[in-house]
Amino acid sequence: MYYCEVSSMDKIVLKNMGFYAYHGNLPSETTQGQRFFVDVTVLADLTKPGQTDQLEDSINYVDIYDTVERIMTETPCKLLERVGSLIADELWNSNKGIVGLAVTVRKPSVPISGMLDYVEVTITRGQI
Repeated sequence: MYYCEVSSMDKIVLKNMGFYAYHGNLPSETTQGQRFFVDVTVLADLTKPGQTDQLEDSINYVDIYDTVERIMTETPCKLLERVGSLIADELWNSNKGIVGLAVTVRKPSVPISGMLDYVEVTITRGQI
């Protein structure tokens, strides 16, 4: 008989962070800019900070926001895939307690002639 222990992970979620940035392939996208929205879901064991009530035992979501903001506003990219990967890689490499994460970058104003709400790309790392 095969036995697999399933453990659930706790989550920290930053939802719908909005930024004005200059990502895209068209000249107008890189000179005029546009709005983007980002969601970050981090999986981690939050048992210790839940018991100690100490920020140093947790993953600081202000640091997560600051990382996303810096990359979104200071690093113009052609593709959403690149922006999401930069965010995911930096968060993954700078937070030892993260066991999984997902970064979704949404672009509401896309140069497509049809009707749609937005285009989004989700990049994952680790167990998600």
